[in-house]
Amino acid sequence: MSGKIKQRNAANTSESATTSVNEKILKRCHSLYTDSENGLVNIGESLGMKILPPRKKINVMLMGNHSAGKSSFINWYIEEHVQRTGVAIETQGFTFITNGRKRESLTGNATLHLYPHFKALQDIEGVVDYLNTEISTSKQKKFSLVTFIDTPGLVDGDMKYPFDVNETILWLGDLCDLIFVFFDPIGQALCKRTLNIVERLNEKHSDRIRFYLSKADEAGQESDRQRVLMQIVQELCKRPGLNKTGFEMPTIYIPNPNKPSRCTNQIEDVCKDIEKTINQTIQNTLNQLERDCEQISSLVDQAIKIDDDARQHNFQAKIRGMGLSLLGFLLPVLLMMQLLAASGPRDFLRNMIGEDMAEAFVSFMAPTTAFWEMVDEENQLVILTCVLVASGLCLILSRYFNQSKPTLQRRSKKALLWKQEFVNTHVRPEKQKLYSEYLQQSVSEHDL
Repeated sequence: MSGKIKQRNAANTSESATTSVNEKILKRCHSLYTDSENGLVNIGESLGMKILPPRKKINVMLMGNHSAGKSSFINWYIEEHVQRTGVAIETQGFTFITNGRKRESLTGNATLHLYPHFKALQDIEGVVDYLNTEISTSKQKKFSLVTFIDTPGLVDGDMKYPFDVNETILWLGDLCDLIFVFFDPIGQALCKRTLNIVERLNEKHSDRIRFYLSKADEAGQESDRQRVLMQIVQELCKRPGLNKTGFEMPTIYIPNPNKPSRCTNQIEDVCKDIEKTINQTIQNTLNQLERDCEQISSLVDQAIKIDDDARQHNFQAKIRGMGLSLLGFLLPVLLMMQLLAASGPRDFLRNMIGEDMAEAFVSFMAPTTAFWEMVDEENQLVILTCVLVASGLCLILSRYFNQSKPTLQRRSKKALLWKQEFVNTHVRPEKQKLYSEYLQQSVSEHDL
């Protein structure tokens, strides 16, 4: 048994040693949300607050015409040949390429199980059968923090896809942090289907889209490349949603030592853009963690205040209700006492409460008895009716004013306060610690 534990600890130590600081931060943030006992998702749900856990990786979608070099770029980035290049368009679907513990290939529903936030893809008819996942153990560049989504090559004409490729790409675009659009200078760079999808994506996600002239080393001379760039940019600018100044389209190609080229290669800028997005995602995740903690603490304070107000209201309502109930019961009693003092036989009173008490009672009721005797019998009946109506009204009002508001049970209130304390004394300090670890990568320790 001890041997297994040592082996497991050794494996965890080895994994920790190969895990980057940024990867640890995102994983830890994710666990703070998804912990089965004290995760922020469960705590928020108990307060009626819907919280979505942060992703542990960014999603980068690559799109473009057929043979635009999307798969080649992914293979180059992770330095492993996981994506086949030059595959016939008829057999190509959506492939998720991600980092994992062992090399694995998944298809269909297994992909949706691995990515639950993409589960709604199954609502698009036919697409599930064309979902694939390639899991690689590569740790090159920032691949451990990236999930690439390789989309089908887009073509015009009579080509029919077995699913709605346009809507699928648009749907995925909503969940991606970066959208790379590759234009092939020697293929169908101006594919209308590509331009149409890009225009629709740009309507909502212009800040996520990056345009690249791929395979730039195969475009001929520099003048040829410039001509192709101008054609593509002019075509893009014709679209109302894409007509903007400062249009950038870096030239990239896969470096080949055996095939040197004078063409400027800006492929490293693509890597920097991915790294920049990862850093921004970490900052956004940590900031969102702080905001969620503040909202949870605020909701607990609000729930406690509502409960305190409800308890105060219930106490006041109870006092009002008891007062009205008492008055409702006393009015008939007082009326009966008055009738007994005014017209009741004295012998009956003496036998019931004693001679001294009877004399005292009659003496006490003398003022009202005198008034009662001044009223004729008809009006006495009216007074009697009014008193009985007033008594009934008091009893009805007592039920109305005695309505109570729901309050928290002592156990529930204690649990709320514990959750607030846990968030403030455990989660928030953990967030500060993670932020310090993140900043230590770029600033001096004495600056923190």
